[in-house]
Amino acid sequence: MSKISPEALQNIVAGDSGELDVHLNLVEKSIFIDDCKISVHCHCLTVDGNGRVSPKRLAEFLRNSIADYAIPKSRMQAARDRDIKFKTSSATAALHHEAIAAFTDLSNTGEGGEMLLYLLAERFLGLPQILCKMDLKTDSRMHYHGADGVYASVTEEGLLKLFWGESKVYEDATTAIRDCFKSLAPFLAEEDHEGASRERDLILLSDKADLNDPSLTGAFKKFFDKTSPLSKRVEYCGVALVGFDAGFYPGEDQKGTTEDIVAAAKATMSKLLNNISTRLVAEKLQHFDIQLFCVPVPSADGFRTAFLQALGLKDE
Repeated sequence: MSKISPEALQNIVAGDSGELDVHLNLVEKSIFIDDCKISVHCHCLTVDGNGRVSPKRLAEFLRNSIADYAIPKSRMQAARDRDIKFKTSSATAALHHEAIAAFTDLSNTGEGGEMLLYLLAERFLGLPQILCKMDLKTDSRMHYHGADGVYASVTEEGLLKLFWGESKVYEDATTAIRDCFKSLAPFLAEEDHEGASRERDLILLSDKADLNDPSLTGAFKKFFDKTSPLSKRVEYCGVALVGFDAGFYPGEDQKGTTEDIVAAAKATMSKLLNNISTRLVAEKLQHFDIQLFCVPVPSADGFRTAFLQALGLKDE
């Protein structure tokens, strides 16, 4: 294969997009900001029949997709093929446990946010992950220094859009937005050269990108061959997530409604848009294609704790 089609990349996206709706309610899609190229999407937690939200159910949803996120696609496919051949589930089960072992048990972990970004990027935007940092970690208690995953799409004209991932889940929304764009900026705005922040990940893409098809992977890697004209056909983009505390969710002894939570989330977003615009300009990111997910949660600390508990890395 010498050329990658948009359909070829779409075909490697994992998971059922409809499953997102069980845990996350779309509040607003593709909010645009004047003089910026960003597109903002907001999701909030869904409400059950008792008027409650459940961060623990969301964390379990993340856990159940953990092997798809942390294990290269070709290894996952080989395990599935083996299980089908021998009528078992042992190979995929082993990869699930291997994936969990790669995650840190540190209480301030940001890896739950990275998992949530992965699911929204793939299942909401249809952007397949083509490089996962979890497969590159050598110590589960250390964080990989680089982008929080790399995603991709290709235009009909053959331009590869490379989406650098970044996520921040903090108590304060303003701080999460500031730190998220500050971390993302070097991957987008720096001039291409050997000392650029993105250079290490670009080298990894040329070596370890995995699209679950040898010919498709080979065609993709040509975009990172500096001797190929295709290396000039790559557009740097961003896909980011900010999670933050929101006081509009019902407490333990209260009932909430979807309508009230969505209305409150919309009001929160209207207040944040000016801050998003300001930070984009400050980091010189206003002219880059960035897909930003805003996910208000009952508690950022509670979200991290629920994620660690779901993985079995923290006691209930």
